Amino acid sequence: MKVTVVGAGAVGATCADNIARKELADELVLLDIKEGFAEGKAIDMMQTATLLGFDTKITGVTGDYSKTAGSSVVVITSGLPRKPGMTREELIGINAGIVKGVAENILKFSPDAIIIVISNPMDTMAYLALKSLGLPKNRIIGMGGTLDSARFKFYLSQALNCSPSDLQGFVIGGHGDTTMIPLTRLATYQSLPVSNLLDQATLDKVAADTMVGGATLTGLIGTSAWYAPGAAGAALVEAILRDEKKLFTCCVSLEGEYGQDDICLGVPVIIGRNGWEKIIDFKLTDEEQAKFNKSADAVRNMNAVLKEMKLV
Repeated sequence: MKVTVVGAGAVGATCADNIARKELADELVLLDIKEGFAEGKAIDMMQTATLLGFDTKITGVTGDYSKTAGSSVVVITSGLPRKPGMTREELIGINAGIVKGVAENILKFSPDAIIIVISNPMDTMAYLALKSLGLPKNRIIGMGGTLDSARFKFYLSQALNCSPSDLQGFVIGGHGDTTMIPLTRLATYQSLPVSNLLDQATLDKVAADTMVGGATLTGLIGTSAWYAPGAAGAALVEAILRDEKKLFTCCVSLEGEYGQDDICLGVPVIIGRNGWEKIIDFKLTDEEQAKFNKSADAVRNMNAVLKEMKLV
């Protein structure tokens, strides 16, 4: 198996490091446009192989997509963060051009690859990939909800003083501070509803903390997070390559599911060898569905920028 990670920044490098440590692929390619950057990161990682005990071959390349040929899965992390004074439209325009160019170049050499999108704004970038590449919908996966759900379980574990691995919890909707929906009603601790253990005020705080999880870290460390986003991307790669049939929240194409159409949005899906293989219906309450619809409206407003720029 061969995997490519595009973008050797903090998120991409962390994702690649997780993939290598778990030996998910025989070969891993790390690609970046900055001269020598991916090569340096790859050498640094390979020098940990004897210390960590993995055999995955990691290759760093500068802009040479031919080296990515035959990749089964490609993770796209490239793009710019929003800078002070930059409008939403400017960010979308810049990152849309980057993501579209990357995806088109990848498919020249790996026409059967499954694409995992991490670049922001993630829901809109996944929609761009879906509309511009012409791939079967199951091969375009936005990572956002996987990360948001991990953060949700972390905050629940803090409230319950328990291990996060003993919890099940999902965040659906858009990958944004105001568009994600932590489903506290369905969260469980070893099959027991967490609502049996936490009062509503605590559950509301957990949900609120989850929604600003990314912004909280940006405020603390001065930049976007990378450990958890990188690990989330690697978890999806693992589920695909090992055909795990695991349930994750991912941003995928909706065609009537959850009452939405012509949009990529976070919903519970089964991830396996074919990419995302099935959408699971959580039977939302009227209140949850209303929040989901509102989230979809916000993401559509973002997607409209792509249409205005004639990118889709």
